[in-house]
Amino acid sequence: MTNSPTTSANQMWGGRFASGPDAIMTAINASIGFDKRLYAQDIAGSRAHAAMLAATGILVPSDAEAIGEGLLTVLSEIEAGNFVFSTALEDIHMNVEQRLKDIIGAPAGRLHTARSRNDQVAVDFRLWVRDQCDAAITGLTALMQAFLAQAEAGTDWAMPGFTHLQTAQPVTWGHHMLAYVEMLARDKSRFEDARRRMNECPLGAAALAGTSFPIDRHMTAAALGFDRPTANSLDSVSDRDFALEFLSASSICAMHLSRFAEELVIWSSAQFRFVRLSDKWTTGSSIMPQKKNPDAAELLRAKLGRILGATVALFTIMKGLALTYSKDMQEDKEQVFDAADTLMLALAAMTGMVSDMTANRDVLAQSAASGFSTATDLADWLVRALNLPFRDAHHVTGTLVAMAEKKGCDLPDLTITEMKSVHDGITQEVYSVLGVENSVRSRTSYGGTSPVRVAEQVSRWKALLG
Repeated sequence: MTNSPTTSANQMWGGRFASGPDAIMTAINASIGFDKRLYAQDIAGSRAHAAMLAATGILVPSDAEAIGEGLLTVLSEIEAGNFVFSTALEDIHMNVEQRLKDIIGAPAGRLHTARSRNDQVAVDFRLWVRDQCDAAITGLTALMQAFLAQAEAGTDWAMPGFTHLQTAQPVTWGHHMLAYVEMLARDKSRFEDARRRMNECPLGAAALAGTSFPIDRHMTAAALGFDRPTANSLDSVSDRDFALEFLSASSICAMHLSRFAEELVIWSSAQFRFVRLSDKWTTGSSIMPQKKNPDAAELLRAKLGRILGATVALFTIMKGLALTYSKDMQEDKEQVFDAADTLMLALAAMTGMVSDMTANRDVLAQSAASGFSTATDLADWLVRALNLPFRDAHHVTGTLVAMAEKKGCDLPDLTITEMKSVHDGITQEVYSVLGVENSVRSRTSYGGTSPVRVAEQVSRWKALLG
């Protein structure tokens, strides 16, 4: 049997689109599968719009009241799981409006006066992203408090500081924990800044040029918690920089989470044993019974790729769009939704791990003393006590390190005679700077690792975070 052209085409499309091009167009055009997440924001925007239309005399009060009550009924149906979303109605806006018409009849048709789906989706999406900024700020605050608790507990616990993952100088556990408090504080400020910038209301920009109806955009902006209405109708409906800022801040935040996740993977290994993670955040091996895998940390380490991918995707979508709205912009939401979900999960999981982890103080201290970690202290002493130029002191110290390495001992184990063989000016006083505890106590510059400075920063952050 010879297939007709239509039959052959249908086979190419596959069973899901067997009805032909119309089915494909419906599938590619509809956004209800994902933008139904905007239902609460869409209904809030519509209720504010209806109230404004009544206040300005564009809508009679009875119609506005019916619309407001009907929208609350729609909201309750969606939240109860009783709402049937229709792909044929394309998006959340038309699904809500059609159900409103079913409930209240003709007045529902007046709701769309003086607005467009363009400004409607712009306000819905902006409201949703604003909520995600608030959630991120809350999540970051909780994570900062978890790191701060670790810092306070280990204000004076010595541990190795690393550069190039090689032992560099001793630091304190509290100092290391506070480094992440500082990073996360900047992440929090980025979300706060982004929220301030996005807190302008695009509703009333209509399709692109504004409207001839005597609307009050300041009223709707205030009703929805915005600082002001947007000032240019073209920009209002055509830009998504608020979402890009959220994604950018999320990517930087996820990068910081990934860095600590990497440290947890390293620190919890048998080779390091710096920390212990409980069974809540680890899994066993299917074949090796001794294994305790830091799976949660490894998964968090990977989340940045997902969030950064969403950021790149939205930049790519927006980069070539002439003003104003194009259908390309329908692709602006799925990756933002996914990135927000991923970030909130990552923040919650990291908060749990940081709160739950136990530092092995003895192992930290032993490791802090290894790898000639006080070599810089020796060089600094040579500068202070013997007035050597630092480069000369560096050379003397390097020679002593080589001597200790050859002997298989650490710097404090060299005798004074051995030290004097490198530089005759060295005295017994040098041993006062070679201990790990002495080293960390000496780093008293502002922002340094001295327990005194760390305690000051802990107090500062406790006051800031409440």
